Amino acid sequence: MKDFTQFCIAALGIPAIVLVGREERLRKWGYLLGLAGQPFWVWSSYAAGQWGILILSVLYFFAWGEGVWNFWIKPRLGEKNVV
Repeated sequence: MKDFTQFCIAALGIPAIVLVGREERLRKWGYLLGLAGQPFWVWSSYAAGQWGILILSVLYFFAWGEGVWNFWIKPRLGEKNVV
């Protein structure tokens, strides 16, 4: 399980950071990948007893979530309000 968790952290985290630094068309995908990687960070830090990393993971969850909100959810809510 440990190897799988570490693989998922890298496989989701590296492209997330790269995409967030790209143009806006690609940036929104970085936030989704970053958010998808957070459960693996939480599990890994909890299993290892790394409480500081666990707290950071929760804070990162909200930061990635804000990006998902701004790039994915908020624009769709705005589209529904357009008459």
